[in-house]
Amino acid sequence: MPRLGVNVDHIATLRQARGGSDPDPIAATVLVELAGADGIVVHLREDRRHIQDRDVRLLRDMIHTKLDLEIAADEEMAKIALGIRPDMVTLVPERRQELTTEGGLDAVGHKDRLHQIVDLLHNGGISVSLFIEPDLSQVKAAHKLSADFIELHTGRYANAQRAKEADAAVEAITQSAKLAYKLGLGVNAGHGLNYQNVKRLTHVPEIVEYNIGHSIMARAMLVGLDRAVKEMKALIG
Repeated sequence: MPRLGVNVDHIATLRQARGGSDPDPIAATVLVELAGADGIVVHLREDRRHIQDRDVRLLRDMIHTKLDLEIAADEEMAKIALGIRPDMVTLVPERRQELTTEGGLDAVGHKDRLHQIVDLLHNGGISVSLFIEPDLSQVKAAHKLSADFIELHTGRYANAQRAKEADAAVEAITQSAKLAYKLGLGVNAGHGLNYQNVKRLTHVPEIVEYNIGHSIMARAMLVGLDRAVKEMKALIG
């Protein structure tokens, strides 16, 4: 059965909007785990716009599932991750002006820099996932970089305006997942997935985990975290 990783960044975004302590992403994490999430995902951005270093340290000490820490492919951020020791680090592209992560890493074009960061994390005993586009050349590059997992960027599928665009995006995800599995890589998927579009991807058996944040948090504002997480779990199960 596929796993569900829940991203709690948006809880911290709301907290930072007022500069106070509420809502607390740590408290939200407790509720998310109790609702059946299989892991917690947080993105420690270089500009610290939402999740803070203290949040990640507290999460490391208290969660009972899996902590997936998203960071930029940067040596300074990797050293912070080594100090926190999450269960997994997912390397993502990062631009300060973006609202959310846009697109996947270029594992082909930045192989030397990525190799350095992957080795640094592996030497510290941390599994590494690369957030990449569903493209066969990117999958092959991730394998050559000795990544343990890939996370396929599902934004093109999620944002498709026409059936043909969605079909092409699903086919790219399917073929990339198959190749990754053949090469021995674990396959996660995420970005833009919601209660309406995630079900279609459950027909790709190689995907072992879906990492979802915004749609769950938006749903939780209406029905509560417990129900929002359980509804998503039912869809991917």
